[in-house]
Amino acid sequence: MIGRIAGVILHRAPDHVLIDVRGVGYLVHISERTAASLPPVGQAAALYTELLVREDLLQLFGFTSLLEKEWHRLLTSVQGIGAKASLALLGTLGAEGLARAITLGDWAAVRKAPGIGPKLAQRVVLELKDKAPSVMAMGGALTVDAGAALIEPAEAGAPDLPAAPAPRAAPIPSSAATQSEALSALTNLGYNPSEAAGAVAAAAQAHPDAATAALIRVALRSLAPKE
Repeated sequence: MIGRIAGVILHRAPDHVLIDVRGVGYLVHISERTAASLPPVGQAAALYTELLVREDLLQLFGFTSLLEKEWHRLLTSVQGIGAKASLALLGTLGAEGLARAITLGDWAAVRKAPGIGPKLAQRVVLELKDKAPSVMAMGGALTVDAGAALIEPAEAGAPDLPAAPAPRAAPIPSSAATQSEALSALTNLGYNPSEAAGAVAAAAQAHPDAATAALIRVALRSLAPKE
């Protein structure tokens, strides 16, 4: 299984990128959001990858973080969601926005992705809503940037590649770790994980720049018994 590749970009397009890794070119399918985060041709880049294997097909799909890759894995487990639809969802909402929409049951937001109709959007929310809290809880660990490590020098005898700087850090959802910490705190207080995840997601949507403590306070207010 090819889980990560790092090399020099030879060609890029809105939906794929060709990366030279020590003389071997890997064609990696990506979302538009991921494409926008990559550096220009001739520079270094790194992506986490998922290999799709079929009898007549081998395809690599690339992601900037493990969180995005995990959501791709969950999305493609839903009937009717293939790799292309998954990339459309991640490209439209991003991993964090997708998590928030699913946790809050906001299928209208999911429907905004190209090729996703209302019935399919509702199915995505219905099938993944119970799984969203566990992904949110791991959010801090899964936001590791694929380009965080330097590309190893080419081995002796390998073809010369264009000089490339260290991989540029891809944008990482700043509140993923914050939401993970807030969710952990609420569950430690005894709240149901699904209810806590919904409260944290709603709080993060209303206050995207809130620190962990502030996010917990907002979520606790929404979870407090209504008089």
